[in-house]
Amino acid sequence: MSDTSDPNDWNAQVIAEFRDNDGKVGGPFEGAPMVLLHHEGARSGTERVTPLMAQVDGDTLYVFASKGGAPDNPDWYHNVKANPDTTIEFGPDADIAVHVVELEDGERDRVWEAQKAAWPQFAGYEEATDRTIPVLALHRR
Repeated sequence: MSDTSDPNDWNAQVIAEFRDNDGKVGGPFEGAPMVLLHHEGARSGTERVTPLMAQVDGDTLYVFASKGGAPDNPDWYHNVKANPDTTIEFGPDADIAVHVVELEDGERDRVWEAQKAAWPQFAGYEEATDRTIPVLALHRR
């Protein structure tokens, strides 16, 4: 069994479960909409895949750079800010082309409040950090 305290091993397990179950995973993500966000390293150029909880609003998906309430933004956030045209996997569909846009002000707050209401752990992430947690829209291209 791999060491699940290593975020890369843990992500690999979530990714495998996602792909084996048409985008559904268990554990802390049971019942949550999930995406696999493909992103290119801003400095390295290395392709990476990160599993993220999403919010579905019509044709738009939203993701949250919470990093569990850490004091800094996750690496994937910096990567998609540098390279906003990318792909995601959602449900059984792979290679969905998206353009990533960070939400601001009232639009950000509306989506963030809905996420906290649906998944209260996000309120805990907010309480654990002094930063404003970025909310990003994944618009299909």
